Parts: sequence; C-alpha cells; structure tokens
Amino acid sequence: MIVVHHLNNSRSQRVLWLLEELGLPYEIKRYERDLKTMLAPPELKAIHPLGKSPVITDGDTVVAETGAIVEYILETHGQGRLIPPAGAPERLRYTYWLHYAEGSAMTPLLLKLVFGALPDRSPGLMKGLVKMISARAQAGFVDPQIKLHVDYWEAELSKSEWFAGPELTGADIMMSFPLEAGAARGGAASRPHVKAFLDRIHARPAYQRALERGGPYAYA
Repeated sequence: MIVVHHLNNSRSQRVLWLLEELGLPYEIKRYERDLKTMLAPPELKAIHPLGKSPVITDGDTVVAETGAIVEYILETHGQGRLIPPAGAPERLRYTYWLHYAEGSAMTPLLLKLVFGALPDRSPGLMKGLVKMISARAQAGFVDPQIKLHVDYWEAELSKSEWFAGPELTGADIMMSFPLEAGAARGGAASRPHVKAFLDRIHARPAYQRALERGGPYAYA
C-alpha cells in the first residue's frame, strides 16, 4: 500500500487529492513543521536524504518530488486515468503543465514568501533596512514576475476548462498549488478564469476528502 509521508501545510496535499481521485487505498504518516523554522522535522530524512515532503513509499519504492510522485502513481496505479492518451494533442500540454507547476510557476511565489518573511526574521537594528530591500525586490522583480504568470494562467484557462484540455488530469492537480498560492498572495483570485478553476477543484468530492484526511493547509 502507498504511504504518504505528509507534512502539515505542504504540497503533499496534492498527492492525497490524486489518490482520492483515483480511489486508491493509502496510509498517511504525519509530520509537523518546526514552529520556529517552519522546516520539516529531521525524521523525514529517514525516508529520503533531503528530508522534505512530499515523499511516498510504495513497498520498497521511495519516490520524492510532487511531479515525479504524480507520474509514478498514474503510470503504476492509474490504469490510464487522469492522463491524456499518447499521441493526443492534449498529452504534450499535460506534460508541459505537469512540469511547469514546480519548474516555473512556484519560483516567484516562493520568492514572495521569502522576501515577505525576511523583515520579521531580521535582527532589530536591521529590520528597517531589510524591510526596504525586501520591498524593492518585490516591487521591482517578484511582483511583476507573479503578474506575468497569473496573466498566463488566466489566458490559458480562458481557452479550456482544464489546463491540458476539456478533462481534469494530473496536470491540474499539480497546478492547483501555484494557483492557490497565487490567489493567497499574488492577486490571482481577482482573475475570473483562475477563480473559476479554484472553485471547480474545491468543489470536487475527492479534493474535499483529501482535506478531511490531510487537514487544512496554508499555501506555503
């Protein structure tokens, strides 16, 4: 049986959603972030050397990285579900969005999170300077990059209901986290097609079951 090594408030929530969509049995082993550092606990290093989540075990197989986990689960247990058939025009789009989600979309959103947290984590005498530098970095680079990506999402979702085409795929599960993070701290919720996408996924019974099992999460 698949075991999801699940860190609270993390991207591993997508793995739970995928498993619920497929109706596969799985177990959850829970880990809690350190409240001071917000990092994963050292126990995760016993599963994978980087000690990060998500990571799954399936018998003797260990798979890390959300995109790799999604591909592994669909190829090993999906029976053709949530992936366009080989040779279909949607297949290339599926592959693109599956990798874009972490390869491009999350970078400026992560920078937004880091620069936003820097002033509070700085020594007292440096807070003012760090706050100024952080604000300039966000205004001059991070925020324009986030807007570029949000504009892209909105334009693409105006063409089809889901990222790869007319049907939900694993690419949409991967893209859920950037869009949720973008809505939380990047203004994406104001875009009608992005908001409609988020409303659709949040209404799915499998998504709701995953939240019930994994617990509420912030888009960190």
